[in-house]
Amino acid sequence: MLEKHVRKIYEYVKSQNEWRNRTINLIASENVLSRTVRKLTGSDFAHRYAEGHPGERYYQGTDYIDKIETDLRNDFKTLFRCSQADVRPISGTNANEAVFSSFLKPGDIVMVNSTPGGGHISHHLAGSVGKFTKNVIDFPLSKDGFHIDVAKTKELIHICRPKMLIFGRSLFLFPEPVEELKDICNEYKIKIIYDAAHVLGLIAAGKFQDPIGEGAFIVTGSTHKTFFGTQRGVILSNMGNNEWQKVDKGAFPGSSSNHHLDTLVGLAVATQEVISFGKAYAEQTIKNAKVLAKSLKHQGFNVLGEEFDYTESHQVAVDVKEFGGGKMVASLLKENDIILNMNILPHEPLRNVTNPDGIRIGVQEMTRVGMKEDEMERIAALMKECLVDGKEVRGEVNKFRQEYTEVKYSFDELLADLKSPNLL
Repeated sequence: MLEKHVRKIYEYVKSQNEWRNRTINLIASENVLSRTVRKLTGSDFAHRYAEGHPGERYYQGTDYIDKIETDLRNDFKTLFRCSQADVRPISGTNANEAVFSSFLKPGDIVMVNSTPGGGHISHHLAGSVGKFTKNVIDFPLSKDGFHIDVAKTKELIHICRPKMLIFGRSLFLFPEPVEELKDICNEYKIKIIYDAAHVLGLIAAGKFQDPIGEGAFIVTGSTHKTFFGTQRGVILSNMGNNEWQKVDKGAFPGSSSNHHLDTLVGLAVATQEVISFGKAYAEQTIKNAKVLAKSLKHQGFNVLGEEFDYTESHQVAVDVKEFGGGKMVASLLKENDIILNMNILPHEPLRNVTNPDGIRIGVQEMTRVGMKEDEMERIAALMKECLVDGKEVRGEVNKFRQEYTEVKYSFDELLADLKSPNLL
């Protein structure tokens, strides 16, 4: 009986691998790893612990991971032109937790992007911020809903004197006004925290904005979206060593113990890929997002942000209320092997979160398997055939996707002869 259950799990994994290789994945928070990175999965590091910092561990036997972690930390400092980097968080939310726990106290006022405005759950009362303070105020938004209203935000800052501004979003089309609000934050000693989870790879490539250079106190992020690494988190800053000690303790022992060495090793290789190929990848990703947005508009969809050329990131937002809403549309597309998620839009009340008007589209994974502008036009046409014409397009989707199964912007071809060092 137990053997049967184990075999069933193996079959589930096999089925997942085969199915997702047939789909067009447009989930904005996902990406794929190169074969070079995946070869490292399941090494002896998967069994080991390494609390603390390289050279200062609470465990023996960390000689090799010390070398890898030290180099990775230095790579992040170079990529993001900063003096401090912590690569130990095991997720973006874990990184946020380390920061919020270090600088927030009960009663502190925090300004964030609302859920309809694209804000991440870890920025809200129900998430990490809510563990440390209940005084959370939403940024006022401009009429389009995708930009912060700087003038109104300054008025609120004068009145409320918040302790922290948290920038960054889950629905993240355009840069945040870090530079525009830097001076008033300096005046009132307000810390700017920038959650770069979605756009970390674009920032690394110099293709979105430079939040640290523009005045952010700390940048956090996850490392598996536009930054195409393993699923982990990072904290970056130019703060002095004394203040950085708060973040250091927030990361360990504050929000983690061991920090999942197996995925740390994969991130070290993926970061080298970002250094080598990240600029070309980011440029193509943004081009693809813009072309997909324009193509969907041409196909008759209500694509948002037209007055700002739709997007400056990997994401596209579409109002699909006329097709039954985001939940229905995402479900129908999934049945046709086009995978994306429903998403609440800025004009909606929060109660719509479980059945919103919108969908969120991300092109970063399909870009990584080699799709370019022509393929974005094809995806828009397939979505139109499915949602407008009522056609079954799964077969066409599967056939189309079979032309794009190799991960690009990687060392895969260069290191094809590199054998996996793992025992499995």
